[in-house]
Amino acid sequence: MPHKVDVHVGQRIRQRRWLAGMTQQKLAELVGIKFQQIQKYETGANRVSASRLWDIADALGVDVAHFFEGLEAEKGQSDGLSQSIPADLIGDKEAMDLVRSYYSIPEHQRRRLFELARVLSDVA
Repeated sequence: MPHKVDVHVGQRIRQRRWLAGMTQQKLAELVGIKFQQIQKYETGANRVSASRLWDIADALGVDVAHFFEGLEAEKGQSDGLSQSIPADLIGDKEAMDLVRSYYSIPEHQRRRLFELARVLSDVA
Protein backbone atom coordinates (compact mmCIF):
# COMPACT_ATOMS: atom_id res chain seq x y z
CA MET A 1 0.00 0.00 0.00
CA PRO A 2 1.45 3.41 -0.96
CA HIS A 3 2.53 5.77 1.81
CA LYS A 4 0.31 8.86 2.17
CA VAL A 5 3.28 11.16 1.55
CA ASP A 6 4.06 9.41 -1.75
CA VAL A 7 0.41 9.73 -2.79
CA HIS A 8 0.33 13.42 -1.83
CA VAL A 9 3.56 14.21 -3.71
CA GLY A 10 2.26 12.31 -6.73
CA GLN A 11 -1.00 14.24 -6.68
CA ARG A 12 0.90 17.51 -6.49
CA ILE A 13 3.05 16.46 -9.47
CA ARG A 14 -0.07 15.61 -11.45
CA GLN A 15 -1.77 18.86 -10.46
CA ARG A 16 1.18 21.05 -11.41
CA ARG A 17 1.79 19.14 -14.66
CA TRP A 18 -1.86 19.45 -15.58
CA LEU A 19 -2.03 23.18 -14.74
CA ALA A 20 1.03 23.70 -16.91
CA GLY A 21 -0.78 21.95 -19.76
CA MET A 22 1.98 19.37 -19.96
CA THR A 23 1.50 15.71 -20.84
CA GLN A 24 3.09 12.87 -18.92
CA GLN A 25 5.14 12.16 -22.03
CA LYS A 26 6.50 15.71 -22.20
CA LEU A 27 7.39 15.76 -18.49
CA ALA A 28 9.09 12.38 -18.83
CA GLU A 29 11.15 13.65 -21.77
CA LEU A 30 12.22 16.74 -19.82
CA VAL A 31 13.26 14.60 -16.86
CA GLY A 32 14.83 11.83 -18.96
CA ILE A 33 12.59 8.92 -18.01
CA LYS A 34 9.68 6.93 -19.49
CA PHE A 35 6.15 8.30 -19.16
CA GLN A 36 5.10 5.12 -17.34
CA GLN A 37 7.37 6.17 -14.49
CA ILE A 38 5.57 9.52 -14.29
CA GLN A 39 2.29 7.57 -14.08
CA LYS A 40 3.66 5.53 -11.18
CA TYR A 41 4.85 8.67 -9.38
CA GLU A 42 1.50 10.39 -9.85
CA THR A 43 -0.43 7.48 -8.34
CA GLY A 44 2.01 7.07 -5.48
CA ALA A 45 2.82 3.53 -6.63
CA ASN A 46 6.52 4.47 -6.82
CA ARG A 47 8.39 6.84 -4.56
CA VAL A 48 10.15 9.80 -6.13
CA SER A 49 13.81 10.07 -5.18
CA ALA A 50 15.10 13.45 -4.01
CA SER A 51 17.17 14.01 -7.16
CA ARG A 52 14.28 13.01 -9.43
CA LEU A 53 11.88 15.30 -7.52
CA TRP A 54 14.42 18.10 -8.00
CA ASP A 55 14.40 17.46 -11.77
CA ILE A 56 10.59 17.31 -11.88
CA ALA A 57 10.33 20.58 -9.94
CA ASP A 58 12.76 22.21 -12.36
CA ALA A 59 10.81 20.93 -15.39
CA LEU A 60 7.53 22.21 -13.91
CA GLY A 61 8.96 25.54 -12.77
CA VAL A 62 8.31 25.18 -9.04
CA ASP A 63 10.33 24.72 -5.86
CA VAL A 64 10.64 21.19 -4.46
CA ALA A 65 8.67 22.37 -1.42
CA HIS A 66 5.63 22.85 -3.68
CA PHE A 67 5.06 19.10 -3.71
CA PHE A 68 4.76 18.96 0.08
CA GLU A 69 2.40 21.92 0.52
CA GLY A 70 -0.84 20.97 2.21
CA LEU A 71 0.56 17.77 3.68
CA GLU A 72 0.34 18.97 7.29
CA ALA A 73 -3.19 20.28 6.74
CA GLU A 74 -4.34 16.79 5.73
CA LYS A 75 -3.48 15.47 9.20
CA GLY A 76 -6.16 17.37 11.05
CA GLN A 77 -8.85 18.45 8.66
CA SER A 78 -11.60 19.24 11.10
CA ASP A 79 -12.76 22.74 10.25
CA GLY A 80 -16.01 23.26 8.37
CA LEU A 81 -14.36 24.63 5.23
CA SER A 82 -12.18 21.60 4.60
CA GLN A 83 -15.15 19.30 5.13
CA SER A 84 -17.08 21.10 2.36
CA ILE A 85 -14.27 20.60 -0.16
CA PRO A 86 -13.99 17.20 -1.88
CA ALA A 87 -11.05 15.15 -0.56
CA ASP A 88 -9.63 14.59 -4.05
CA LEU A 89 -9.98 18.09 -5.44
CA ILE A 90 -6.82 17.57 -7.48
CA GLY A 91 -8.39 14.52 -9.13
CA ASP A 92 -11.61 16.36 -10.00
CA LYS A 93 -11.31 17.26 -13.69
CA GLU A 94 -14.01 19.94 -13.49
CA ALA A 95 -12.25 21.66 -10.59
CA MET A 96 -8.93 21.56 -12.39
CA ASP A 97 -10.51 22.94 -15.58
CA LEU A 98 -11.93 25.78 -13.50
CA VAL A 99 -8.54 26.53 -11.93
CA ARG A 100 -6.79 26.50 -15.30
CA SER A 101 -9.45 28.79 -16.80
CA TYR A 102 -9.25 31.10 -13.78
CA TYR A 103 -5.50 31.59 -14.19
CA SER A 104 -5.85 32.27 -17.90
CA ILE A 105 -7.97 35.37 -17.14
CA PRO A 106 -6.08 38.70 -16.97
CA GLU A 107 -5.15 39.55 -13.38
CA HIS A 108 -7.43 42.58 -12.90
CA GLN A 109 -10.45 40.62 -14.16
CA ARG A 110 -9.41 37.59 -12.10
CA ARG A 111 -9.44 39.70 -8.91
CA ARG A 112 -12.96 40.91 -9.70
CA LEU A 113 -14.11 37.34 -10.38
CA PHE A 114 -12.53 36.21 -7.11
CA GLU A 115 -14.40 38.91 -5.16
CA LEU A 116 -17.67 37.94 -6.87
CA ALA A 117 -17.13 34.28 -5.94
CA ARG A 118 -16.37 35.25 -2.35
CA VAL A 119 -19.60 37.30 -2.11
CA LEU A 120 -21.65 34.50 -3.66
CA SER A 121 -20.21 31.92 -1.26
CA ASP A 122 -20.99 34.16 1.73
CA VAL A 123 -24.69 34.35 0.83
CA ALA A 124 -25.02 30.67 -0.02
